[in-house]
Amino acid sequence: MSEVKPFTIKSSVPLRKCIATVALSGSLRDKLEACASVSFDGVEIMEGDLLTFEGSPADVRKICDDLGLTIEIFQPFRDFEAMPDPQRTRNLDRAERKFDVMQALGTDLVLVCSNTHAATMDDDSRAAADLAEMAERAARRGLRVGYEALSWAPHVNRWGHAWRIVQQAAHPALGLIVDSFHTLSLGDDPTGIAQVPAEKLFFVQMADAPKLSMDVLSWSRHFRNFPGQGDLDVTGFMRAVLASGYAGPLSLEVFNDDFRAAPGRFVARDGLRSLILIEADASDGAGLPAVPVLDGIEFLEFAVDEATGPELVNHLQMLGFRHAGRHRSKAVDLYRNGGVNLVLNAEQDSAASEHFHLHGPSVCAMAIRVDDAARAQARARALLCPDWQEPIGTGERRIPAVRAPDGTLLYLVQREHGKRSFWEDDFDLLPESDEATSLLGIDHVVLALPAGRMASHVLFWRALFGLIPQPQLDTADPYGLVHSRALVSANGKVRIVLNASEGRGTLTGRFVSVYAGAGVHHVALATPDIVRMAQDLEIRHVPLLPMPSNYYDDLAARWALDDPTLHELQEHGLLYDRDDNGEFRHLYTESFHDRFFFEAVQRQAGYSGFGAANASVRTAAQARQSPGATYML
Repeated sequence: MSEVKPFTIKSSVPLRKCIATVALSGSLRDKLEACASVSFDGVEIMEGDLLTFEGSPADVRKICDDLGLTIEIFQPFRDFEAMPDPQRTRNLDRAERKFDVMQALGTDLVLVCSNTHAATMDDDSRAAADLAEMAERAARRGLRVGYEALSWAPHVNRWGHAWRIVQQAAHPALGLIVDSFHTLSLGDDPTGIAQVPAEKLFFVQMADAPKLSMDVLSWSRHFRNFPGQGDLDVTGFMRAVLASGYAGPLSLEVFNDDFRAAPGRFVARDGLRSLILIEADASDGAGLPAVPVLDGIEFLEFAVDEATGPELVNHLQMLGFRHAGRHRSKAVDLYRNGGVNLVLNAEQDSAASEHFHLHGPSVCAMAIRVDDAARAQARARALLCPDWQEPIGTGERRIPAVRAPDGTLLYLVQREHGKRSFWEDDFDLLPESDEATSLLGIDHVVLALPAGRMASHVLFWRALFGLIPQPQLDTADPYGLVHSRALVSANGKVRIVLNASEGRGTLTGRFVSVYAGAGVHHVALATPDIVRMAQDLEIRHVPLLPMPSNYYDDLAARWALDDPTLHELQEHGLLYDRDDNGEFRHLYTESFHDRFFFEAVQRQAGYSGFGAANASVRTAAQARQSPGATYML
């Protein structure tokens, strides 16, 4: 996630994992049950959640006790320090009442955030004196006070400034609280946190965020996300915390509109996964099995039934796939074209059958080649990814699998040199064809997601497989905007593209509606010669997506292509893009049952993109072929 800092990690004991209730949807009880369901150790009780709870603070304590959760902190206590009289006296009285609440909750720590009130004075000595007085009153009750710098506070908005005030106050019941968002959103340097005495670092809060150009308060209130989902150097921040010797709770304080609208247990699981990942990354991988080395996508599996199966077979055969084998004990067939394996699964009472009943003909599974399947599965379990095991017949290979956030099965396939492949163990394979093959492999797979779900998928692919998120791109669809983010393995052999749109009439939005959820939207097949492939498809009368002549006029102006090249592109309906490393040519088939479609791509000389500049042309062409597309607008 970030450049490794030259820190010495002082402790290898995993920190307790917590989350602020503000990050989750539902009532306070719902939030607490969601936290417990994924095995968080504790929670931060937000005052707003407590104020809307029907019971007493003691009732909240009992609920947490029954669920096995500790209440680590009560927060926030605002607008306290450096206020003129009579507000100062009222603030100390207010603190005493909050101490009553804390004792009823069973927590000994309150978070005091730096003052944002218009009347607050820019006076560190007064702030230190006020915090010392509050800490003294807290200490009489066996309580503690943690002071945190808010990134939008007018005077104290850097952790180092808050630390100087804590040092000046010099009270044993007063300590520092640090938050990754408040630090990194201002471009502040967290490395000095490593020098804070561990006993004075009372609490650590984590939050990531996408890089946005906006005021920090709005950024904080609506766009924070979990570590690993954004663009901030949360790993560097976490390394500094661990280097201090800190051994307290590691907590998530995330304000996010999408999270608060999503199922609480789903979000809670993502949150705990993010803390496990960030702690391991900051500790150079300690506590997690190593990221698997990926070697491509071994196969995609399509869920079909007796009616749609033959239709898809015909579709694939027109694309040059041949029947290559039949499963020995299941209604499963293998189709191949060069380095691409596609499996059609019509087995009843199977995961594929369940997927078909939910989504119709669709990609229900993909297999990813890894260097060590057992280690990859162990990493998945540690990151809260559920296992899956299909029934197998005698002598068939047991292939480990996990569930992706959208329900797709991900098989973990390990090739072992000199040993039989699972294809040989599980399938009656047909003799290989002497026909020339046209496909090298699966270049990338594109998933369409409901609005608000991209961060969850980014975290999953990043955490489990080590895929590296690329910058998000926004592309125009005739009926809205599509947000697109690619994730690529370090060696470039696995590429996943995530598309999401708030517009129900966009191609992505329509897919999510028709498909009834997230899933594989289109599959890009790599070819060494896309012109030859286009010619072969034309001979087979494969319906390809037509491109408007205006597109090619623009290509000529934009890239100064010579006439023969431009003519070749237009003749075969090819799209073109270029980056600093090379060129990219691609074409699209028409969709199958309005659910998925195929793309053929040819990368040349190190091109690393996905032809995003052509996305609006492609979606407009697809919209023209679906005249009913506007019915959802």
